Formats: sequence, structure tokens, C-alpha cells
Amino acid sequence: MQIAIMQPYFLPYIGYFQLINAVDIFVLYDNIEFTKKGWINRNRYLMNGEAKYFTIPLKKDSDFLDINQRVLSDTWPKEKGKILNKISEAYRNAPFHTSAMHLVKEIFDFESVNLFDFNLNAIRKICALLDVSTPIVISSALETNRDFKKEKRVLDICQTLNASSYINPIGGVDLYDKFEFKANGIKLSFLKTADFKYNQGTENFTSHLSILDILMHNDLGKIKCQLKEFDLI
Repeated sequence: MQIAIMQPYFLPYIGYFQLINAVDIFVLYDNIEFTKKGWINRNRYLMNGEAKYFTIPLKKDSDFLDINQRVLSDTWPKEKGKILNKISEAYRNAPFHTSAMHLVKEIFDFESVNLFDFNLNAIRKICALLDVSTPIVISSALETNRDFKKEKRVLDICQTLNASSYINPIGGVDLYDKFEFKANGIKLSFLKTADFKYNQGTENFTSHLSILDILMHNDLGKIKCQLKEFDLI
């Protein structure tokens, strides 16, 4: 059985959904410390040919709280309208603007202000849209050793789920040791997304943007085909 484990990124790039689609079980961390300047409450979209960040504001709280203990800011009801307007304006000429904006608005209007629940809902909605049916398991629901960190924690989750294979995004190639995984009876592979270039209405192509950029510029059939365009290293 193949598994992958990731933090709950907000509207991540297509490689994240390729990873979910490639495994038998996808584990989503909720009981892990929130990290600033990551991809949990922000991502990038394209405006006038330049990558710009959009950020989901969070209530000020301890830097040591887990992701599932963080909540959206009290200003979110007002801020989300501003962010939606910026995204809508940036993609006003995109061919699939209407359908993509409808989905993004649904995601932004999710009733829970818990950060993990908010992101989980977004991930599930995108998966449903792309016909990705991989079961998502929440890390806090597993009986694993919370004191383990990094590679040890990953191995502990793999063993708890009786996984024979663990797949990680290519960006983590320096974080994990294939020999250590093999010694524990687990095959370690890294997923490398194939180049996916499409017409963004600009002279130069900008890669690794939020999935919303792909949804704005491509029909669902093409995106679903792209889910399988990757290499395992």
C-alpha cells in the first residue's frame, strides 16, 4: 500500500493533487505546529504577468499552536471579499473565469473558521472536482507517537498504516534517506511533476502557482489528464 503525508496547504499547486491521486491513502497533518511563511494560509496567483500572494488572515495567537488550533481572523468576513475581487480581476479574461470563481467563492464561504477544517474543505472540493477519490486520513486520528519528529514521525505513520511504500514531493529529496526507509521495510519514492505549460495570456509562463491558476485557464478534462503526468524517482 502506498501512502503520502502532507500539511494542509491552501489551494496548492497541481503537484499536491497528483500526489493525492497517486497513493492509496493520503494522510493530512493537523496535529503539527503551524509554520509561518509556508503554504498553509497563503498561495500565489497571477496578476499582470507577475506572481502575487494572497493570504488568509489568522487570529493572533501563540506561535506554538498546532494547525488545528489556529483560527481565521475576526476580519475574515470583510477580507475575503477583497481577496476574491483581486483574484477575479486578475483573471477576468481567463477562459474558465466564471466556473473557477464560483468554486473559489464556495471555498472562501466555508462556515468554519478553524484553519485546518477550512483547508481540508478546500482540498476535498478540489479533489471532488478532479475525480480524485483517495481516502484522506487525519493524522490526529492515528495512534502514533507525537514526540517523533520529521523522518521518524513519517516512518511511524507508515508503520501504523502498514504501508509498503511512501511517496513524497520531489522538494523533500534531501529530507529523507531511502536506506533508512528500506531498513524499515518501506520503499521511498519522490514525485516530480512534469512540465505543464498552458496559455496564461502572458509572454512568459509562470509555474507552481495555486491550482486556481490552472482552473482559470484549462478545461477539466485536460487537468484530469495532467494528474497522471509525473515521474517517481
